[in-house]
Amino acid sequence: MDCTACMPRKPWKLPFLAEPEEVAALRRVLRIHLGLWGLPELIEAAQLCVSELVSNVITHVGRGTPVTLAVSMSGTHLRMEVQDPEVRALPTLVEAADDAETGRGMALVSAHSDRWGVQLLPDHKVTWVELATALVTPDGHNRNVHVSRAEGVLRSYDMRQVVGPAASNRLNATVAEETAIEAIADLLHWLRAHGRDADEAVDRAQVQFEADTE
Repeated sequence: MDCTACMPRKPWKLPFLAEPEEVAALRRVLRIHLGLWGLPELIEAAQLCVSELVSNVITHVGRGTPVTLAVSMSGTHLRMEVQDPEVRALPTLVEAADDAETGRGMALVSAHSDRWGVQLLPDHKVTWVELATALVTPDGHNRNVHVSRAEGVLRSYDMRQVVGPAASNRLNATVAEETAIEAIADLLHWLRAHGRDADEAVDRAQVQFEADTE
């Protein structure tokens, strides 16, 4: 896909100890990273899945267990792994009563994910879960008419004159942001040149943006 300023989503890992208070911190980290990756629509499901996987370790392996959260792209799926050293305690999908307070963790994971599984290695196990995205490529954007139209506008500014193919991802992202701001400013100039209220247009655009992203 020809993508203006594509978004390389590099894998990352976070080691921590399996304690109840760590779950809230992990949820915050996921919210930040998925927002930066342009995947805000996956935040809630990702938080739920990771919370349940970590809670499963706390319950069945023990508090204080050294655990690693690994997040990456698996094709166009978001992949999250919870790695712990206990290879005998395996998460299982069981049916729990509607009013049960426990035993529903993996059922929730299964319901909110596209697929999940367990990988056993000599010294640890990996419980993984994958969420489907609307991405066309791992480093692309969502299939979104608004984003596609914006891509067309930004291409008219020919950012290649500023950023070469060997430029860093950070530089590409910075130039793309500056180009988008320049495009917005040009549209405001166009509105004023046609006798329209630029400030009112910005307010209306913000309202429409928020409505589109709800």
